[in-house]
Amino acid sequence: MKFHSSRRRRGFTLIELLVVITIIVILAGLSMGGFSYVARKQAEEQTRIQISLLEKALEEYKLDNGEYPDSAGGNLALFNALYGNGAATPPTGKIYLAELDPKNNRQGWIEATTTGGFQKLIDPWGNDYIYRRGDHEKAKNPDFDLASKGKDGKTNDSNPDAPENRDDIDNF
Repeated sequence: MKFHSSRRRRGFTLIELLVVITIIVILAGLSMGGFSYVARKQAEEQTRIQISLLEKALEEYKLDNGEYPDSAGGNLALFNALYGNGAATPPTGKIYLAELDPKNNRQGWIEATTTGGFQKLIDPWGNDYIYRRGDHEKAKNPDFDLASKGKDGKTNDSNPDAPENRDDIDNF
């Protein structure tokens, strides 16, 4: 006579647990990669929108004043021309880009500097925007250049094909 054991094993084997853990790790890795891709694309699109808003404001400034703001002061001169120094109205008496309001800064693209309370324009990665009027020696556009150095924060003006320029976003 044969006796059959009616007891069944309960639980998982070590191999089954390792397979499940491996699948979870792979799925988590894919998800994290997707999230970083989406965040990078969002920052790039935000930069393009900000450059577009600045372009529009600069064109309006030129219509009123006959020329683009001087680029000698770079980023600070651009902020001062389009919004003012934060404490008073701009030299032209008109605010060209209300989104630059330091008290109501929804886009997160201005940052106070230590010099006299002026603001500077920063891209989503925290780097200063580059502004050059067309008469600047490094300007590539006859009107003006607006650019972000991208995620790496580096740019190479002398070599447009340099690796550090791959993530730059500009209007030219």
